[in-house]
Amino acid sequence: MSTTTTTPMHTKRWTLRLDLFEQGDTTKAHAVLNTGDNTLESRTTARRNPNDPAVPEIGDEYAAARALIDLGHRLLRAGLSDSAANDQSIAG
Repeated sequence: MSTTTTTPMHTKRWTLRLDLFEQGDTTKAHAVLNTGDNTLESRTTARRNPNDPAVPEIGDEYAAARALIDLGHRLLRAGLSDSAANDQSIAG
């Protein structure tokens, strides 16, 4: 009979804050991701096309989506940088 060793689960909580600021036809988003080990930020803007109806929710969605996409790119770059630094410490 084989025995299986289980490793206890490690849980982390990352906190994302997303603030939206509307002024006229412009919506700005400020996203902050706190991982406990690092903090990443993104600031983006969405502007309503003058031919589109004035629906503030749409500006919120575009600005928030752009901020989250940018934050995702920043998080990937941080991971790549940390991975490369870790490889250097192992090789050195």
